[in-house]
Amino acid sequence: MADRAKAKQLAKERMACNKPQSTPGHPTKSHVVKACADGKEKIIRFGQQGVSGSPKKQGESESSRKRRESFKARHAKNISKGRMSAAWWANHEKW
Repeated sequence: MADRAKAKQLAKERMACNKPQSTPGHPTKSHVVKACADGKEKIIRFGQQGVSGSPKKQGESESSRKRRESFKARHAKNISKGRMSAAWWANHEKW
């Protein structure tokens, strides 16, 4: 078990700060990022695997616009927490 913890720590050290990556092999989460703010580092997994976020904004349908607005309204409190929250990253990367 100590070897797994060490391997996980090394992977965190190799990751770039605030650069989201897709995780196609992860069973539940679609993205991972090493969030860095105020001298703190945190691995955050976000996004539901297999679900696209919002479609491209240019030329989108009315239902797509409402879907995006609903996501942002539903998660507004968590999005406002900033880069150290999964909701902020999901909003930034997928919506």
